[in-house]
Amino acid sequence: MAPTIAVGDSLPDGTVSYFDENDQKLDVSIHSLAAGKKVVLFGVPGAFTPTCSMKHVPGFIEKAEELKSKGVWAKTYPENKHVKFLADGSAAYTHALGLELDLTDKGLGVRSRRFALLVDDLKVKVAGVESGGEFNVSSADDILKAL
Repeated sequence: MAPTIAVGDSLPDGTVSYFDENDQKLDVSIHSLAAGKKVVLFGVPGAFTPTCSMKHVPGFIEKAEELKSKGVWAKTYPENKHVKFLADGSAAYTHALGLELDLTDKGLGVRSRRFALLVDDLKVKVAGVESGGEFNVSSADDILKAL
């Protein structure tokens, strides 16, 4: 396991994927998205679990305008104006960040820990990394407090 990313670290580059407005899968490097910008990168362990689907992700969508007003870069996409959903299907980038969570014993495989990173020009300024199933340091409100 790679060391966990921390405040002051440079964000490693890696490739993630997303579907564009035409439902075409595109691969993109993290550095191409984040270089020269202030961004929030957050990860969830289970896309359809109660905390992820009802609290973590919606918080960033609901607070997107407020984050943008504080200098966090935003790109407009249909229906969701500011949050870009990126896939790390094999958890390779998650591993590069040292944020993998092995739930193989529960039949869920290796996935991302819950986290939120505030990154400014590829430097980590805030690293809210949760333990276990907690949701105490990685919310949109936690990032806003740090701004």
